Amino acid sequence: MLPIGISPTIVVEDLAPARTFYTTHLDGRLIFDCGWYIGLMFGENGPTLHFMQPHSPDHKLYQGGLTYNLKLADAAKVEAAHERILKAGLPMVMPLEDHPWGDRGFCTLDPYGVALYVYVEIEPSEDFKKFYL
Repeated sequence: MLPIGISPTIVVEDLAPARTFYTTHLDGRLIFDCGWYIGLMFGENGPTLHFMQPHSPDHKLYQGGLTYNLKLADAAKVEAAHERILKAGLPMVMPLEDHPWGDRGFCTLDPYGVALYVYVEIEPSEDFKKFYL
């Protein structure tokens, strides 16, 4: 199997927080909304993220432990995103800083506790260069 795309779907009780959070804070655009399932796209033809309410006993509600890595085009965009998140009063799980593994980033949480790690690649430290394949 060779997928040509991967788009995660998070199962939650209430979709309203996702609609508001991702359109307000991450410039997501609703591309599908049937009431119990929504799809959001980031950018013109960028990545998508989906949320749905459970429709069978097999659809368990999201229980946490997920991190999305949101790579931005440049450091200025990361700085602007950081400022926007701070002004909105959203939780800051990790402050904006340079990391020796090769990125500059910060981490916040969405309304469901999904961690959103926003970053741009930078030169890794000598200690971390050996880990890149």
